[in-house]
Amino acid sequence: MSAMAHEPLSQEETLLEGFLALETPQGFRAELIEGEILVTPPPSGRHERWLSRIALQVARKSEVVMDASGNRGLEVPRGGLCPKNHVIPDVVFAPLELDLFDDDESWMPCDGVAMVVEVTSGQPERDRTAKRHCYARGGIPLYLIIDRENETVTLFAEPEGDDYQADCRRPFGKPIELPAPFSFTLETGDFA
Repeated sequence: MSAMAHEPLSQEETLLEGFLALETPQGFRAELIEGEILVTPPPSGRHERWLSRIALQVARKSEVVMDASGNRGLEVPRGGLCPKNHVIPDVVFAPLELDLFDDDESWMPCDGVAMVVEVTSGQPERDRTAKRHCYARGGIPLYLIIDRENETVTLFAEPEGDDYQADCRRPFGKPIELPAPFSFTLETGDFA
């Protein structure tokens, strides 16, 4: 019997394999963003309150009926040093008719996702910059970020390449327009 020779894995492939095999403590989540593995603890109550308020408004006001998934793993195209980025937005919205969340896979492509939402974490630059670039590369039409530190809500739109071409920033308390397929004004009065 002869042994088959295997080519050694590249550094990027080793990182991806290690990431996919990672087991995190209950409630924690791991992401692979731009060649870095990030592990974050369970979110605070205020973090969840803001997400709940957004999901409630989307359910009540959106022109297109939306499915919502908290902490859904997305695979986005390569960027930086990483062969694939694996990100977990706080909330993913997709038209209900697409039924994107009906599978058993941990990670899904971005095709059909209408909007992702993030509340800034303890390292807000990752949400403001690295994740923004990941979502733009994935072609996700809208990225809504609730920035705790700056007390702002920002909507990024028109993804092109590594970034979004349009953004609208409002302080907490000021409404922000969500374009189609949502087509409603998101109220942020109780974010402050």
